[in-house]
Amino acid sequence: MIQYKSKEEIELMRNSCLLVGKTHALLAAHIRPGITTFELDKMADTFIRDNGAIASFKGYGNPPYPFATCISVNDAVVHGFPSKNELKEGDLISVDIGIFKNGFHGDSAYTYAIGEISEPIKNLMRDTKASLYKGIEKAVHGNRVGDISFAIQQYTEKERGYGVVRELVGHGLGRKLHEDPQVPNYGKRGSGAKLKEGMVLAIEPMINLGRKEVYYDTDGWTVRTIDGKPSAHYEHDVCVQRGKADILSSFEEIEAAERANSHLFSDY
Repeated sequence: MIQYKSKEEIELMRNSCLLVGKTHALLAAHIRPGITTFELDKMADTFIRDNGAIASFKGYGNPPYPFATCISVNDAVVHGFPSKNELKEGDLISVDIGIFKNGFHGDSAYTYAIGEISEPIKNLMRDTKASLYKGIEKAVHGNRVGDISFAIQQYTEKERGYGVVRELVGHGLGRKLHEDPQVPNYGKRGSGAKLKEGMVLAIEPMINLGRKEVYYDTDGWTVRTIDGKPSAHYEHDVCVQRGKADILSSFEEIEAAERANSHLFSDY
């Protein structure tokens, strides 16, 4: 059942979503060769708690997810476990963070690259991020979920030739981390649930440089590309409105931290 939010609830959600962006910006300032994703996870967990919130992912699911963040490196699409392996020049790192505060979740993902990376990977990052906003353009009252899905797939798969992951999708967001409806990154225009004011969606393209197929690692959580090629992941929390969607999360502080960090690729 879809849960519609009041204006007051949407503002509470906005606070949670913006705190996710601040947490990302903290990590973006520290990502560099030699740091471990375990260190980044601890940094995020401490920051979240210091701001009166709880990490949404910690203890979620079965088996329970053991970390505050999902940090997926190179061929890991999503749900990667933070580890004590050091990051290195050329690594692609997708970070997914969820926060629960004042009764509501915020959930946003962003992909970072360390140092010199190939042109195809630069394009993958740019195009995946661009596809997120193409999906958001369709998240307006009167459209359907399939309009979002089609916009993302058309741009990434049909026009750019990437692999669009099928097994993992975006979702509704609110008092629960995952609510109805599901929001696939592929689909037909005019299909799926009708979009109405007050719906809050986590729209999150997961796009592979190579094939669309994925598999689960032995930890039961990490999802990897079947051909070992890298994947990118960006996610915004969006409230459906008339005319234009209201983006509750923000990348502004993240992009500023990227620009200031000489170790990170940035073209903004």
